Amino acid sequence: MATARNTRNAARQAAGLPGDVRLMNTTALLMALIGALLLTGVLVVWAARQPVFSLHAIRVEGEVTRNSVATIRANAMPHLAGNFFSIDLAAARRAFESVPWVRHAVVQRIWPNRLAVRLEEHRAAALWATESGSDKLVNSFGEVFEANPGDVDEDTLPVLQGPDGSSQRLLALHQRLQPVVAGLGARIDMLSMSGRSSLTAELDSGAEVEIGRGSDDEIVERMQRFVATVPQVIAQHNRPLVHADLRHNDGYAVRLKGVSTSVPGASGRN
Repeated sequence: MATARNTRNAARQAAGLPGDVRLMNTTALLMALIGALLLTGVLVVWAARQPVFSLHAIRVEGEVTRNSVATIRANAMPHLAGNFFSIDLAAARRAFESVPWVRHAVVQRIWPNRLAVRLEEHRAAALWATESGSDKLVNSFGEVFEANPGDVDEDTLPVLQGPDGSSQRLLALHQRLQPVVAGLGARIDMLSMSGRSSLTAELDSGAEVEIGRGSDDEIVERMQRFVATVPQVIAQHNRPLVHADLRHNDGYAVRLKGVSTSVPGASGRN
């Protein structure tokens, strides 16, 4: 009871103070709070700049078959700035993803002065031919990336060529067409797409097959019809295939070595 009375009395006394005194007290309290916050901020900044929080180690995990851990660190470290608190993790991720063969990186802080990096590498699925003649690579997701093609066995990779943004479709089409062409005992060495989305396949025998345009299903069906009938034509003339044009509505045209002919019934689409 005495405490409650004392509190009420103090409140009455404070309320009875002149307005300028109450303002001064309030201002003093606010200044004290601001000072405390500023002091805390200064202490935090000072502590964050201490050598103990400088980055001392980077732990690299995940796929590192194309690059050694030392090579990855050497390529990324010059692009890393700051300490445990100030480092920009998004910028650090981009630094690691700029290393050849690295497709994706996840960067995390480890208290008090380390980074952990988990890497995913590109898996080469094809070569990507450019007009400038500088070959790039296509990964298993159909993404074009830059790396040294000499790091892979080029003889096992098909070549894809087409407009920007067509690599994913070309890779998917190659994966669907190759089993079909295998029925001829052949392999698609190169699959190219023109600016009008017309497809041409070059076989390992040197033969060229102009497939034409259409949906993916139409293209595969057109090739299936061709593969089902052209062996009879080749056997009839006993000459190797040089060129085939599947872009005819009433069949397709073939050129064997020294012979040209047309085969009806395998409809196509220009």
